[in-house]
Amino acid sequence: MKVFRPAAVLLGIGSLVVGISMVVHGGSAAAGALGEEQVPAAARQQLAAARNATARYHDVELAIADGYVLSSPNVPGEGFHYVNRNLIDCNFEPERPEVLLYVPSGNGLRLVGAEYSIPIACSPTAPPEGFAGDADEWEFMAEGRPIWARVAWLWLGNPNGIFAEPPHPLLIK
Repeated sequence: MKVFRPAAVLLGIGSLVVGISMVVHGGSAAAGALGEEQVPAAARQQLAAARNATARYHDVELAIADGYVLSSPNVPGEGFHYVNRNLIDCNFEPERPEVLLYVPSGNGLRLVGAEYSIPIACSPTAPPEGFAGDADEWEFMAEGRPIWARVAWLWLGNPNGIFAEPPHPLLIK
C-alpha cells in the first residue's frame, strides 16, 4: 500500500519552483548558494572551471602531492594556506590557484576556497585581470607581501559573496 506524504511532495514542488525561478532569472541554484548572484555569467563559468580543477583537492594529500605546502597557521576566518610556489607567475588562471584554503573539520581538513596571487612586479600600476566582470577586487600588498591577491570561496558559500574579503563570517568562532 502506498503512503502519501504531503510534506515530501510539497518539498519537491518547492525545490522545483526555486530551481525554475533561478533558471528563468539567469542564475543557478549553486550560484545562489555560493553567493554568485551578482557575478556575470562569464565569471560563473570561470568559477565552475576552478571548482572542477580543485575538486580533487578536497583530499589535502593530493594537494600536497601536487606541490602545495602548508605556509600558514590556521588564520581565523580564512583557515590554513597551502601554497604552490611553482604556480606563482604573471598569469591569472582560474583552474590553477596558487593557494588553497583549508579549515579544520572532524579529524581532517576541509577545502573552502582558493586564493589567486600575482606578483606586483607583473602589474605594478593596476590590479591584474582576473575573473570576468568587476566583482573580484584584488588586494594590493596582500598580507604585507609584494603580491596582488584575490580569494574565491569556491567550496563554502559566503553570505557576503563569492569574492568577499576575509574573514569568512561562517569561519569566525
